[in-house]
Amino acid sequence: MTVVTVNAPKGRLSLEQRRSLAQTLTDAVLVPEVGQFAPAARAGFQVHFVEREPDMMAIGGRLLADMGPGPDVMTIDVAVMDGDWRREVRAEVIERILAALAEACGLPEPSPAWWVNFRVIDEGSWGSSGGVLSILSLLDSGVFTEEKIKAIRAAVWA
Repeated sequence: MTVVTVNAPKGRLSLEQRRSLAQTLTDAVLVPEVGQFAPAARAGFQVHFVEREPDMMAIGGRLLADMGPGPDVMTIDVAVMDGDWRREVRAEVIERILAALAEACGLPEPSPAWWVNFRVIDEGSWGSSGGVLSILSLLDSGVFTEEKIKAIRAAVWA
């Protein structure tokens, strides 16, 4: 289970950009999480787009509404179930997310004012369908590589 929340100024992302990002942001986390491209795993991912008025966002202590054509601001929050989230895996996810955003926005590189927060929800702290979920119960789903299954078990049971 993964939730990616994109917070952007109102009107920053078009419908077509959001359509593209719904898939590319999902895959930006999915591949490092399960160890391979596994379209069947997409059902466990949600991408939320939150638009904020320019007077509801600030950078450098100033409201965007007061800055005119100011910096291209976005924050992306990634919440994932406990698993194999070593520093290099988190870095890969963050880089993939920023690259997907730049591509969808038609930019050669990500804006320095796009910030990604990566949060791991501890084992036993994620619920759905009337109960508590565990990454361990998903390991037999057929979407994880054997290498990733071993790494997740080692990380969660450590």
